[in-house]
Amino acid sequence: MDTSATPTHCPYCALQCGMNLTPAADGGVEVTERADFPVNRGALCGKGRTAPALLSSRVRLTSPLIRNGGVLEPAGWDEALDRITEGLSRTRTEHGPDACGVFGGGGLTNEKAYALGKFARVVLGTSQIDYNGRFCMSSAAAAGIKAFGLDRGLPFPLEDIPRTGCVILVGSNLAETMPPALRYLTELKENGGTLIVIDPRRTRTAEQADLHLAPRPGTDLALALGLLHLIVSEGRTDEEYIQSRTSGWEEARAAAMAHWPEYVERITGVSVPQLREAVRLFCEPEAAMVLTARGPEQQSKGTDTVGAWINLCLATGRSGRPLSGYGCLTGQGNGQGGREHGQKADQLPGYRKLTDPAARRHVAEVWGVDPDSLPGPGRSAYELLDAMGTDIHSLLLMGSNPVVSAPHAAHIEERLKSLDFLAVADVVLSETAALADVVLPVTQWAEETGTTTNLEGRVLLRRRAITPPEGVRSDLDVLHELAARLGVEKGFPTDPEEVFDELRRASAGGAADYSGITYRRLAEENGVFWPCPAPDDTGSADSTDSTAGTDSTVGFGDCEDASLDVLPDDPAEDGTPADFPGDTLDGGVHPGTPRLFLDRFATEDGLARFVPVSHRAAAEEPDDEYPVLLTTGRVVAQYQSGAQTRRVDELNAAAPGPFVEMHPRLAERLGAADGDAVTVVSRRGRAVAPARITTSIRPDTVFMPFHWPGEGRANTLTNPALDPTSRMPEFKTCAVRVEVAK
Repeated sequence: MDTSATPTHCPYCALQCGMNLTPAADGGVEVTERADFPVNRGALCGKGRTAPALLSSRVRLTSPLIRNGGVLEPAGWDEALDRITEGLSRTRTEHGPDACGVFGGGGLTNEKAYALGKFARVVLGTSQIDYNGRFCMSSAAAAGIKAFGLDRGLPFPLEDIPRTGCVILVGSNLAETMPPALRYLTELKENGGTLIVIDPRRTRTAEQADLHLAPRPGTDLALALGLLHLIVSEGRTDEEYIQSRTSGWEEARAAAMAHWPEYVERITGVSVPQLREAVRLFCEPEAAMVLTARGPEQQSKGTDTVGAWINLCLATGRSGRPLSGYGCLTGQGNGQGGREHGQKADQLPGYRKLTDPAARRHVAEVWGVDPDSLPGPGRSAYELLDAMGTDIHSLLLMGSNPVVSAPHAAHIEERLKSLDFLAVADVVLSETAALADVVLPVTQWAEETGTTTNLEGRVLLRRRAITPPEGVRSDLDVLHELAARLGVEKGFPTDPEEVFDELRRASAGGAADYSGITYRRLAEENGVFWPCPAPDDTGSADSTDSTAGTDSTVGFGDCEDASLDVLPDDPAEDGTPADFPGDTLDGGVHPGTPRLFLDRFATEDGLARFVPVSHRAAAEEPDDEYPVLLTTGRVVAQYQSGAQTRRVDELNAAAPGPFVEMHPRLAERLGAADGDAVTVVSRRGRAVAPARITTSIRPDTVFMPFHWPGEGRANTLTNPALDPTSRMPEFKTCAVRVEVAK
């Protein structure tokens, strides 16, 4: 390997693919293969391969900007930070601390997410903090906690997928959203396993399936219940497992039995023979998995929908057994870690509940504050954004672009404009940053060191490879400077390893325990799976937490494939990287937990919980005025709101703009030809984009990708109806009408 290469990870999705960065002739860096990282084994998609393009000063911010006379103009750092301090202080004085909002992102490192949550609660004293991860996987998290007592995207490594017997993939287009992960499904089939894909569209991923079910958008809950009905009626339940490892079966079974196959066929459009075939393929192998993504989750009943798929796994004895179980394919790069360490409205570091007195005491002790000074839970992401200009007067936003990514986006854009003060820290001048009073240019992936946690729960180390441009600072520098200006001189270090060491202490004994993880271990071991308690961690700090403490944490995991050997102390002999010289480990270390729940679930009694659920309609169904369903998603060459990928020439050439995918029958009814501009209208607004006519979508449904602003902005149309538990908006289905643009 080139000794000048810096091993690191991709800045995009939750695979966090390994890559090497090597010096380029132009003074920058280029991406080269890193075959030693087990998740992607060297493979990268176009986004990862072209990621260095974002390091160019041509496309990114290199100076703070301040709004003067309605125009953003370059300014010095002191002036910009003073302006933010003034704006936040004025709001606190005039309206109280909860009038200050903080909005984070699932792309922030663990260190940044932790520091941002601490800043909101300790410096600003506000409860009003949440992050865009609420839009991505919160329903799966809520369902996982209800059923298992714990949320970790995948409770097993990706490497287990090819070794199972059947995978049901619900609402995921891995071929475009996480291309390197498609190999796991290919290997599954090569090993004799079967793949069932559930998606209203025949996507590139669905093309790989042994069985593709195309339900009407918003009916995934009914589909899961119909499959469970058949499993019961055909005698395919695992009664011994249900008896010994679960509770609540009788109620869940009764709810499922009300969803007989013909009824489910009428709701979903999936035929009874297809339902029976799905049950056969899933139940016949000894091991099987259900993996969900945004399709079933981004619904106003997303928690119940994911819960129904979990019930399917429990009824057949899959969860908590080798090569089996339920998992969520987390979307954003640090969507998992981002929700574990304090930037979510209701949580403290270590995935602790903000309302738990023991959790508050533990974290307050680490922070050196009175537990009573910590504010309670605040608003969820959409509710926080919706309150701007009324209850919330100032907003500090890091790493998010809600002008494009939020539902009912035109409304949210107006709410942002109504704020007394908006400060944005970002790499590029996003559509949201363009509305700000102050914009701060911050470092990005290759210019800073920090940790992320991928969809497997594997904590990873991204390493700095290049020096950021002059005029650019890290988010940790920003929070340090703002805290000092607002009267908190200590507690906000700028060194990411120092922040991580504090995060370790704050998470100790919690559900997401990182206390046994160090930068040195991450560098040596290609990541460590949480929970990973420190050797002397007894969990006493959080003895009332149902998932706290070393004993219970180890009890619901397994360590059989990791070494318990003591790591050597001598950096010269063991090859410890020179940039982490102080991370010597003495004594036995916990190996991390690749596989959860093999011994027990993370509930008080160790049993998984069936949750009885029943089908209900989407928040907005088609009618005479809006007769078509809209669903949204991604394309392979763009990422999330597109704020970064739309600045990469190669990616823009592959996916230059929005489109409306529709079936030929709908196009014929409208009189639309391929490429014609069409208008999609919902109760919230209208969007215009070219028609893309294909038989791969249902005739009653249109699809739009959500990466673009302007007249083709898909989220102008989407419905902010919220799931009552997760507060996830209903991105995946709303009623629209489609017209040929005039």
